[in-house]
Amino acid sequence: MNKTRLFLIIIFTFLVAGNIYLAVMYSLSRLESIQARNQLENQKTNEKAVYFAKLFVEKVLLGEGEVSFEDRLKLENAVRDINDQKIFDQWQAFTNSQSDKEVQISAGLLLEFLFDKVSE
Repeated sequence: MNKTRLFLIIIFTFLVAGNIYLAVMYSLSRLESIQARNQLENQKTNEKAVYFAKLFVEKVLLGEGEVSFEDRLKLENAVRDINDQKIFDQWQAFTNSQSDKEVQISAGLLLEFLFDKVSE
């Protein structure tokens, strides 16, 4: 009787230890999954910000003449895809600029905000 009881206690102890081990491993795995998901989301946002910055430099800063409607639409969609209110507000300030000085300041701030977003 004592041997069976001792055997059951040992088995029970191993089962409890196994469950604790599996619970800890599950928690660690879940944390790693959340971190990987966050990194992937940041990478996607960075790619969108870099795409917009490249498009902005190519079509606005280095472009000759007025920016076409199609290019403005691409730029507008690209800035919206970034999904950052600060960058979008600065884009609106840039598009609503009246003087050359306002355009210059708005463009500089827009690029600064984009670089800050990528370096987060």
